[in-house]
Amino acid sequence: MDLTLLYWHWVVIGVALMLVEIFVGTFSIFWFGAAAIVIGIVLVVFPDLNIAVQIIAWALLSTLFAFGWFRFLKPLAVDKTKAGLSRETLLGESGQVLSPPNGEKRGTVRFPAPVLGSDEWLFISQDQLSVGDRVSVIDVSGNSLIVKKT
Repeated sequence: MDLTLLYWHWVVIGVALMLVEIFVGTFSIFWFGAAAIVIGIVLVVFPDLNIAVQIIAWALLSTLFAFGWFRFLKPLAVDKTKAGLSRETLLGESGQVLSPPNGEKRGTVRFPAPVLGSDEWLFISQDQLSVGDRVSVIDVSGNSLIVKKT
């Protein structure tokens, strides 16, 4: 049996593998599809390429693409922010009291630089505070901070 793969076969295989990646979500099958599309493009230029050479080139290219992704590109995409770590980000931050807590009303503190996207936060404190006092965050309660006078 004589098997012949034309350029459009490789392109269809590549697109199919990339579509499978949508449902798998590992971002590893994508590179096999990308390599198949590259082999399809190579076949446009060299249409008489042997089937064994095509498959070996596809396997090598797939391995190279996947290795390049996991070794070099993926580490660059790691989120180094503290998003989702609100408690750890806020502990120890110090700011200035804008309005002290009054009965059931919470006070407002302003930080010199925005913390988690806001420079003003509501706070609760056991200490007697007045406008202008410096406070530091000791804990988080819901969306309010628990502070102490510094």
